[in-house]
Amino acid sequence: MPNGPVPLVEMTQISKEFPGVKALSGVDFKLERGEVHVLFGENGAGKSTLISILSGVYRPTSGTLRVDGAAVNFHSVHDAVRCGIGTVFQEFSLVPTSSVIENIYLGREPKRGPFIDRRAMIAGARTLFENLGFDIDIRRRVSSLSRAQQQMVEIAKALHAKARVLILDEPTASLTEKETRKLFAFIAKAAADGVGIIYISHRIQEFREIADNITVLRDGRLIATVPARDTTEKVLVELMTGRSINQIYPEIIRRADNATLMTLRKIESSGVRGVDIDVRAGEVLGVAGLVGSGKSRVWRSILGLQPTTAGTVSVGGKDATHATTRDMLRRGVYYLPPDRKSEGLQLTATARENINLSLLDRPDVAGRFGFLSRRRRTALSDQIGKRVDIAKTSMDRVVSKLSGGNQQKVLFGKGFGAERDIYIFDEPTVGVDMGTRAALYQLIKEIAEAGKAVVVISSDLPEVMNLSHRLLVFSKGKISGEFAGSEIVEGNVLKHFFAETGASL
Repeated sequence: MPNGPVPLVEMTQISKEFPGVKALSGVDFKLERGEVHVLFGENGAGKSTLISILSGVYRPTSGTLRVDGAAVNFHSVHDAVRCGIGTVFQEFSLVPTSSVIENIYLGREPKRGPFIDRRAMIAGARTLFENLGFDIDIRRRVSSLSRAQQQMVEIAKALHAKARVLILDEPTASLTEKETRKLFAFIAKAAADGVGIIYISHRIQEFREIADNITVLRDGRLIATVPARDTTEKVLVELMTGRSINQIYPEIIRRADNATLMTLRKIESSGVRGVDIDVRAGEVLGVAGLVGSGKSRVWRSILGLQPTTAGTVSVGGKDATHATTRDMLRRGVYYLPPDRKSEGLQLTATARENINLSLLDRPDVAGRFGFLSRRRRTALSDQIGKRVDIAKTSMDRVVSKLSGGNQQKVLFGKGFGAERDIYIFDEPTVGVDMGTRAALYQLIKEIAEAGKAVVVISSDLPEVMNLSHRLLVFSKGKISGEFAGSEIVEGNVLKHFFAETGASL
């Protein structure tokens, strides 16, 4: 007989093989009632396969799955849902043309005689969202909701189906700071009510705040299960990658001749209030701040992605105020957007085709009579793919079928299609694992040490602090602090996150 309570979920010696690939090898995993348990690992570590087995998408090749102590064998997602397993994947399963109410009750509509009881659906949905603390118009079409609101609908739908286990896959990847706080409050409430939560994320800084335990996977194997509050970021990175944290963040040598390549003076825009910035050659300029602080909006405004209402911009000593996005690209500025799927990539095109789009303005790509040279494009895209470490077999795969890390590498690759002097990376590693991050950081090092100007805008404080030669902190649309070299430490940076203004160097 067991000495303690039976785990809510117990996965024992789980293995899963696909043709030519062993995705999981003898993995053990436990989830207790009321526990928030992080599943952590690089892309390809086996996290998605493990939760897909628990949620009924896949059946294990071998191993045992128990829920409430009883062995189960899921043949479908519906089997898992009936057993109380609710999963909110990164790609939502909502019907966009239907209302919130209709999505919540889809397949479980209450009846009054032979007819659907709409009144009961409305009352039930209102009560559900009130109890969860989610403020959403339940009559709105899902397609009109923000991503954060759609995520809340997915969570509500899972709990309406009596989920006792809730799996959240990268839940904060597209959320603002305010939305993230609401999600964390909900997680705490759900855990207090006895729901077991499996939380998958690459954002290590979140773990200590919300999690009880962390299970680390690497190459399909269990590496360790450790307490969240007693385990440092350094230890987690080493468990996940098998490398020390010093091998993740490279030392970037700063050039002595830091010529100013771009100047921003008195920039005003929505959420931006009179900002002055110099962007210098051979330097990594970090930009930190909470979501909504203006740290991204100032750059989007000068790139023509949102209106600038006042101020001046110069690039290479020439006026570029109110330049269009295309004009800024031609002036040698590359902008990597924070949302690769909606702004950065053509998801239905291949990796090669996405990279080829960045080659169209190159004179050496044009063949005879102005036609584009396929041979030249292929050679250049192969060079770029190799530079950003995309496997040759992945170059001709549709981007939507690639991992998040490889999608981000394609986005980086588009920046190498033409000669650039200024690279602006807005959330350069969002949703990618530490191994891919290390590769992307190496590219940033190469760019800066080649004499280019690099701007790194990031919500990941360890990232922006470790990469920057000079760091700007934004708060309430203004620069509240500026630090360089040894001054870039967490204490200095954090106290300026909520400040109105601060002294500059």
